[in-house]
Amino acid sequence: MHCVILDDYQGVATTYADWSTLDGVTVSAVQDHVADEDVLADLLEGVEVLVLMRERTPLTRTLLGLLPSLRLVVTTGMRNASIDLEACRDYDVTVCGTGSLATPTVELTWALILALSRHLVAESELFADASTPWQSTVGTDLAGATLGLVGLGRIGGRVARVARAFDMEVLAWSPHLTEERAAAAGARLVPKAELFAGSDVVSLHLVLADATRGIVGAPELAAMRSTAYLVNTARAGLVDTGALLDALRSGGIAGAGLDVYDVEPLPGEHPLLELDNVLAVPHLGYVTEGNYRTFFTEAVEDVAAWIAGSPVRVLTDLS
Repeated sequence: MHCVILDDYQGVATTYADWSTLDGVTVSAVQDHVADEDVLADLLEGVEVLVLMRERTPLTRTLLGLLPSLRLVVTTGMRNASIDLEACRDYDVTVCGTGSLATPTVELTWALILALSRHLVAESELFADASTPWQSTVGTDLAGATLGLVGLGRIGGRVARVARAFDMEVLAWSPHLTEERAAAAGARLVPKAELFAGSDVVSLHLVLADATRGIVGAPELAAMRSTAYLVNTARAGLVDTGALLDALRSGGIAGAGLDVYDVEPLPGEHPLLELDNVLAVPHLGYVTEGNYRTFFTEAVEDVAAWIAGSPVRVLTDLS
């Protein structure tokens, strides 16, 4: 039996778990992203088990039709919107997930907030240039500032707790958030318009769905202060990218910290990468040793359980 791990960007997937425990299974990893489905199908010819890293490669009905040997798909995490689960069911392909940690994305969120507020990238680059002044920028205080959280769930709630440690006021909004849940996380529930107008930093932590796609558009960005920052470590589809580019170019907002994009890997000529007020990183929110160890240890467990005839962590939600 042949198992292939896709999009192993760092080339480390086989080092975070003992894949040798899978008797009779040959495991290999593909480091480069393969976007062309026909090329990918040729690469995966005869493969029975496929391990997907998050949503890096979509598993579409078309691709499934090109993989007649495929019988098991394991995705890291328990939610992967890029997998056509209904098509997997039609092709008799079992889909299993793994656990994941919330803390890595929380930590990256704060890395972006801190780097933006203290201009760390610009100062670091200028520091290396002997012709520039010793100091060039003036940072923004977080103590006494207001953080607006769009989404206050597993990740957003933890971001709120850190904000309180910085002596920040925390506002929160999501479509189904209650005052009681907000208060329990140390936040105050406000209408969405008030959150965008009253926050010094707005950070997004919603699940991308039909109801939340484009939930941050031109009206929300126009309501933000010109000194405010937008941070997105959730999903790019939550934000109207065209409207965000307009706000960044016009100075409608001070800047943005971004970890997620409409197309990944992001093309090098993308306009977001041309703006000085954008701090962009390549979807690193979940990329830590602890998360990778969880992903791949449980991926091995998933494959072993499926081989034994008792699959675990099976994804069946077709909504």
